Amino acid sequence: MSKVFGFGEVVEGYTVKVINEREARAGAGILFLFAFISFINCMVTQSLLITQIFISVFLFEFIIRVLVNPKYAPSLLMGRFMVNNQVPEYVGASQKRFAWAVGLGLAIFLFGLTILFPSSTAIGEESFHNALIGLSCITCLFLLYFESVFGICLGCKIYNKFNKDEAKYCPGGVCEKKDRHECQKFNMAQVGVLVLFFVSLIVAVSIFLA
Repeated sequence: MSKVFGFGEVVEGYTVKVINEREARAGAGILFLFAFISFINCMVTQSLLITQIFISVFLFEFIIRVLVNPKYAPSLLMGRFMVNNQVPEYVGASQKRFAWAVGLGLAIFLFGLTILFPSSTAIGEESFHNALIGLSCITCLFLLYFESVFGICLGCKIYNKFNKDEAKYCPGGVCEKKDRHECQKFNMAQVGVLVLFFVSLIVAVSIFLA
């Protein structure tokens, strides 16, 4: 039984249990893809059916990740298959469990809003219930996107606020204080390019919508 229930792997050279960040990012990307599809489908068809199916799967996924063992979570198994030939990047399991517990909380909340206590208001109509569903879905998409694309686990970033033991082995080594290489820094020309890009984008959208 102890081999089934657990969280994190013991790897030689690491002082705490760890999770393979490459698998976690791949799993987040897989979930983001299906979450985005269900969200767009809901907006276009104004039907919650596909979203309800995804949320049920999403809840099942995070129950396994947090309460059973992440090595049995379907999306992480698919992620392991996709990145199996890549060198593992191990990160601390404790902060990952905290972040995924946040995901589990969102999954339970959405399951209640869409399946246990669905709104009597049609999707697309303005109501507090529908606004909560939309905000929660966008939050999930935001968290999954940041983890899969940028490797930034936002839940992990607030881990230290609620735990006396600081996180170890963070993705990209962000927990360790170190100086950036010169090629990682921004110069004024690069900042100017970014500012010009976003100003041009705003102007173009304004003209298009006018």
